[in-house]
Amino acid sequence: MVGVKPVGSDPDFQPELSGAGSRLAVVKFTMRGCGPCLRIAPAFSTMSNKYPQAVFLEVDVHQCQGTAATNNISATPTFLFFRNKVRIDQYQGADAVGLEEKIKQHLENDPGSNEDTDIPKGYMDLMPFINKAGCECLNESDEHGFDNCLRKDMTFLESDCDEQLLITVAFNQPVKLYSMKFQGPDNGQGPKYVKIFINLPRSMDFEEAERSEPTQALELTEDDIKEDSIVPLRYVKFQNVNSVTIFVQSNQGEEETTRISYFTFIGTPVQATNMNDFKRRRRERDRELETPMRGVIDQLPLAHPPPGICQQPRYMPLAGIEPGTLQSAGRPSIH
Repeated sequence: MVGVKPVGSDPDFQPELSGAGSRLAVVKFTMRGCGPCLRIAPAFSTMSNKYPQAVFLEVDVHQCQGTAATNNISATPTFLFFRNKVRIDQYQGADAVGLEEKIKQHLENDPGSNEDTDIPKGYMDLMPFINKAGCECLNESDEHGFDNCLRKDMTFLESDCDEQLLITVAFNQPVKLYSMKFQGPDNGQGPKYVKIFINLPRSMDFEEAERSEPTQALELTEDDIKEDSIVPLRYVKFQNVNSVTIFVQSNQGEEETTRISYFTFIGTPVQATNMNDFKRRRRERDRELETPMRGVIDQLPLAHPPPGICQQPRYMPLAGIEPGTLQSAGRPSIH
């Protein structure tokens, strides 16, 4: 869908995220009368047409109070980024250039707009959660570096001096790993014996990797490194992963160098959003709103919200109190 789609009510929000599937969903949280929200609206609309591979949604924090509360929206405009209904990032303020850079960053990490039918239900491709700046590869060739194996194209990662590779992959938030995809050529250069370590306090060298006990050791077959194959991991050992170190010891044909065409991880973020949590927090929100005085007090804006945003009250206005009426008593909103 091209264009920005408004979310009319709380029950509509989760179905809209479900409809986005594995595509990037950019959700703008806005508020009636918010100057910065109005200023960035044309640019947000332009981006929705410029990047049709993403889904663009708009949520009014007064119409969808439960959704705003569940997502801890404290100021507008706030932009949340989702994939597979999982929140992966956020951006706050009316800087259109900064917002577009954030969108481009996530689209560059897009594992593909088509759903992978070989990924089990409830799991997702974790490529968008890889922090490339925190990754490292030892013994990579100058011509065929590590970044190549993070893309689905004709490029590849190749070792340099011998067949071994030592790869460290960092994530931008804790994840649970279910399986991996390891793709390599069928000419004997694909990886074979692999040791996997998690959450190492510091980088290891090849000698340490050789002698250390891994979290899991793999012996890959030629079928395991084909395009549609998934390599299962011992799920219980990969429940709270911040980084993974992969030691490729050898390749399929005892060739001089090893090549990896593509690899990624399948799993879920540790902090994955779920509907039970959404409903629980909605009930808690409703109970809080039963205290009238608290709602009136928290309608007052903070003294110094950041420039370019409208401060959002911690509690939504009570029924019958129009937003902004309490601000007329000498406490104007700061934009």
